[in-house]
Amino acid sequence: MLARDLIAEDLDHVLVHTRDLWEEIRGKRLFITGGTGFFGTWLLESFAWANEKLDLDASALVLTRDREAFAKQAPHLAASPFIKFHPGDIRDFTFPEGEFSHIIHAAATSAVATFNKEDPLAKFDTVVNGTRHALDFGVRCRAGKFLLTSSGAVYGKQPPGLTHVPEDYNGAPDTAFSNAAWGEAKRAAELLCACYTESFGLETKIARCFSFVGPYLQLDIHYAVGNFIRDALSGGPIKVNGDGTPCRSYLYAADLAIWLWTILFKGESRRAYNVGSEESITIAELADVVSKSFSRPVGIEILKSPAADSLPDRYVPSTRRALLELGLKQSVGLEEAIRRTIEFAKGTHRHSQS
Repeated sequence: MLARDLIAEDLDHVLVHTRDLWEEIRGKRLFITGGTGFFGTWLLESFAWANEKLDLDASALVLTRDREAFAKQAPHLAASPFIKFHPGDIRDFTFPEGEFSHIIHAAATSAVATFNKEDPLAKFDTVVNGTRHALDFGVRCRAGKFLLTSSGAVYGKQPPGLTHVPEDYNGAPDTAFSNAAWGEAKRAAELLCACYTESFGLETKIARCFSFVGPYLQLDIHYAVGNFIRDALSGGPIKVNGDGTPCRSYLYAADLAIWLWTILFKGESRRAYNVGSEESITIAELADVVSKSFSRPVGIEILKSPAADSLPDRYVPSTRRALLELGLKQSVGLEEAIRRTIEFAKGTHRHSQS
């Protein structure tokens, strides 16, 4: 299947599950930060698709530091009549003129910067000051709704006995270590949202995002599922750098888009919703699923042995709140999600980037 045909199928899937939501932005302007990353690309794909299919006459202005790089990755989006770009950094961009009805704040430090061991102070500053600047713009442009893409990292280390972490779990990152910068910054960003709701009446929605797989996922940085797909496409073996025992879960990108749009339009203000899959899988099992997604299974190398007294390392959400309050649920299973990601990578030769 051609990559664009696969994406078209996914976008039809998104539209089927969100059709009743889009009327809210008919004729409106949206402002999106982080619109050229993995999340942002899916938001722009689904926005442009709905805009065309439903004749919404809506537009999106996307903050970016490098429009040319995005145009190479997704030229059809860069050329879309519904999408324009605004140059700048999330921490100090010049406010564009006019009113915007909705803001999606998905900007943070880039995935590549994280992979390259970005300074934790820079990471913290980008997330916290960037969120405040985006909120200031939300007040200035009279936005009605503001979506923050937060992270499951706000919970800190998930206790081994807690199989699925809920939104009311009060854990937190261990601030004795600098690797807490991401989770603590996202906690501060959520607090800023609450403050701006109370002080200015801005509706702020929070999506605590976990792990994902799908087209446009980078295969050559720190995402285990992306690395496994890259290794398999290159002929193998799939290399598991650890002992394979950590438990994760993966939501497909098309489902992610459905969840984010639904939380923006229907989520309760100042209320966090976990976004992810409840299908727990160990990293070793994940490697096996990727291997078996090929006609001839690829070999797997697990580089470390588990310690005798080790406890399970988990990063798996409970999504009960999203289900009960917003009717959200996973609709694409992991095996199909991986298969479609592989087909997209083959069709675009993305695995050759490594």
